[in-house]
Amino acid sequence: MSQIQGVIAAIHDRASEFIAIRHAIHAHPELGFEEESTSQLVAEALRGWGYDVTAGLGGTGVVGQLRCGKGARRLGIRADMDALPIHEETGLPYASRLPGKMHACGHDGHTAILLAAARYLAETRRFHGTLNLIFQPAEEGLGGAERMLAEGLFDRFPCDAVYALHNGPTLPAGSFVVQPGVLAASSDTVTITLTGRGGHGGMPHTCIDPVVAMASLILALQTIVSRNVPPDQAAVLTIGAVHAGAASNVIPDSARLEATVRTFNPAIQQLIEQRLRELVAAQAQSFGVTAQVEWRRVTRVLVNTPEETRLAREVAEAMAGPQGIVPLPAGAMGGDDFSWMLEQVPGCYVVLGNGIGSKGGCMIHNPGYDFNDDILSVGASYWARLTEAYLG
Repeated sequence: MSQIQGVIAAIHDRASEFIAIRHAIHAHPELGFEEESTSQLVAEALRGWGYDVTAGLGGTGVVGQLRCGKGARRLGIRADMDALPIHEETGLPYASRLPGKMHACGHDGHTAILLAAARYLAETRRFHGTLNLIFQPAEEGLGGAERMLAEGLFDRFPCDAVYALHNGPTLPAGSFVVQPGVLAASSDTVTITLTGRGGHGGMPHTCIDPVVAMASLILALQTIVSRNVPPDQAAVLTIGAVHAGAASNVIPDSARLEATVRTFNPAIQQLIEQRLRELVAAQAQSFGVTAQVEWRRVTRVLVNTPEETRLAREVAEAMAGPQGIVPLPAGAMGGDDFSWMLEQVPGCYVVLGNGIGSKGGCMIHNPGYDFNDDILSVGASYWARLTEAYLG
């Protein structure tokens, strides 16, 4: 039996233990910076396996460190832990017990994958160097990576390379996306508030209606990508939420919209922000309302570095074969705040196929999504083998 086959077999034999852990986390989802129970579970498990554990980094983040031998190299592996504010509709026996909260992105699976790898590596210790396992809170738009970095993540736990993994619905179960360069988009959250003068719906001439102004603005904003962004550049501006009023016969004082902006090019990111602010100001003036724009950078353009990606691909090919390496689906513009970590330390973000059709094919951020338990041991074996290769 080859070394890789031995790793896979050893982890697969214990997969049921970590599937049970995954189900427990799934049934008790916690939103960003609220991951108290999940963090406690992670910290206790790591301590039990001999890791030096630091809890509370970045609010509810956990770092488990394991040193082995005299090697000088230092490796970081990140898993995210937070859930989403979505009401689950899977009907699974381990479905969320908390209405309005759900692991709809597979972070429960990512956490269980890294825990399974952590146990194997602690027991076998076939590496020489320092392993830093980073369990990050609040990946879903709340800045968990930034907070961990601000609180000294890489100062306290230096890494020569850092890696992360995300499941990929619609990709064959157990396949890998491993490619250098840009892999994920920047993601910005934009909140626009228009303020007018409310009043009686039957007497609009006595009011300054922010709802009509907002309706016009929504249409105007859709021209930015279609008329200002060059056709050879990918960009998305999606308005996902509009809030205004509470009664049919009352004109409200204000209206608010929330949008996400995505692109693979920082220059296009700047262009969209500039045009959005110009359009908001012009539309507000034309309707006689005042406008406020809040622009928050959630993720950066995620760039995998060449050497670290080469190793990541070698390990993936050794496990899944050349046919198991697949391209990122066209048009995918997801973002991940692991991009902030990659701006400070070289590394690679890997996508692990979650499955096709009814088994793992439901897209993330959907009330019917579930992480595919069949890939848990694959992901854990990947982290174990990558660690042994990098810290060989």
